[in-house]
Amino acid sequence: MNAALSIDLLWLLLCTALVFFMQAGFACLESGLTRRKNSINVALKKIAGFSITGTTFWFFGFGMVFGPDSWHGFIGYTNYVFSPDNLELISAYLYELMFAGCAITIISGSIAERVKFSGYLIMVLVMATLVYPFVGHWSWNSILPGNPGGWLSNLGFMDFAGSTVVHSSGGWAALACAIVLGPRLGRFDKNGKPVEISGNDVPLSILGALILWLGWLGFNGGSALKFVDRVPMILLCTMLAPIFGLLSALLIDWYRKGYARVDAAINGALGGLVAVTAGSNVLLPSGAIFVGLIAGVLVLWGEEIILKAKWDDAVGAFPVHGVCGVFGTLAVALFGEPQFFDGRTPLQQLSIQLLGAVCVFIWTMTTMYIVLKIIDKFFFKLRVSPEQEISGLNIVEHHATTEILDLFYAMEKQAATGDLSIRLHEEPFTEAGQIARRYNKVLDKVNIEMEIANRMIKLAELSRQETEEANKKLDDKVSELEQFNRISVDREIKMIELKKEINKLCKELEQPPKFDFEKFNDGNPSSNFKE
Repeated sequence: MNAALSIDLLWLLLCTALVFFMQAGFACLESGLTRRKNSINVALKKIAGFSITGTTFWFFGFGMVFGPDSWHGFIGYTNYVFSPDNLELISAYLYELMFAGCAITIISGSIAERVKFSGYLIMVLVMATLVYPFVGHWSWNSILPGNPGGWLSNLGFMDFAGSTVVHSSGGWAALACAIVLGPRLGRFDKNGKPVEISGNDVPLSILGALILWLGWLGFNGGSALKFVDRVPMILLCTMLAPIFGLLSALLIDWYRKGYARVDAAINGALGGLVAVTAGSNVLLPSGAIFVGLIAGVLVLWGEEIILKAKWDDAVGAFPVHGVCGVFGTLAVALFGEPQFFDGRTPLQQLSIQLLGAVCVFIWTMTTMYIVLKIIDKFFFKLRVSPEQEISGLNIVEHHATTEILDLFYAMEKQAATGDLSIRLHEEPFTEAGQIARRYNKVLDKVNIEMEIANRMIKLAELSRQETEEANKKLDDKVSELEQFNRISVDREIKMIELKKEINKLCKELEQPPKFDFEKFNDGNPSSNFKE
């Protein structure tokens, strides 16, 4: 192996590693922009989806895309057998496998937080077998020497690193999947207005965007499959477009909403990267800057489109990859150097680019939507139940949880039972443990106050009972006195009546009266007695 070939292969394998590292970027980005109760599900989807893609790409995908045996430029059907001596083919396979993985993992972010894990793997399988190999063959079959080329590339269609083949197809597929599944619970209110669902770790999402940015240097830089003399310019354009894409999206969104939104910055940069991908080999720095500036605006426009249509794209996959992928494909003719168009005028090249973008849109959307709709309606429900969605896919799909989720579940159980004597587990040296420790201190204070209140209630109850008993005794004594008074009055009245009879008899006997009644008020003896 000569030195030039060694450098070419080393460069290609280095770029392969960079593109593979983009899977970590996608995982961080999606995990940061979604809720913590689904973070484990996000991570597992990434690694499992890539494995499904790798399986299909090994057995037939690579042959369908790059096989020299082509059915009218529509699809390849070669079954490759890799020889240990064919280092260029092995390196090309590894590199192109990473591209297939990137195209298919775009779906994951759009449909996050509501799809069954098995449902997601079905989507990956459909994309890896019925969509990506076809659009890849149409545009890229001629990359390998001796191949006849796909029908689009034979017309002059240009997609250097995959604005259409990877990103636009991935964006359309993500949109089709999101439409089939429907929006997340609570994403739109009863009046249809969008409700913001915040991510759980914004710094993690920014880290994911930076990892993707780094990986894109391999994405575009290695797409010539050799270390050609234009690689430095390709890398420069790859760096300029996201810089200006971020600025245009962030500043315009900031002006409109009055604050700097993290999502706008992230998606503006990623939109610039997607848009520059198709033409990074034919652009000059000035063209890359314009591509980035326009892509940042289109990302915001794409976000408005999906919200008005009431589609739920959890991470903005469609605005970034779908909308900017189409624009990047057209930008080849709009901003690319005409000397690379094989004698075609920019207008002729634009018509070919538009044809390719439309054909990929039709093939991807119809295939993904129809196949998944049939599966979802007649064979297997792709979406989790509302109760499972509320609980979170970590525990529902994988019986896995996190410290913070354990803490939340313990607090919810306590709220449901009302038993404030339950103490939360205090895991040392973790944020959840520190929260639990302070929460337990609050519970201790609450229980002390409740004990004081209970004792005061008991004392008040005891005092009330004693008062009632004293009042009852008083009532009994008053009643007894009243009864005594009535007996005394009756006796006195009888004595007076008897004295009157004696006086009467004395009068009949012409004797003086024995008793004098003048001392009694108004002649009524009973008036001298009180009840």
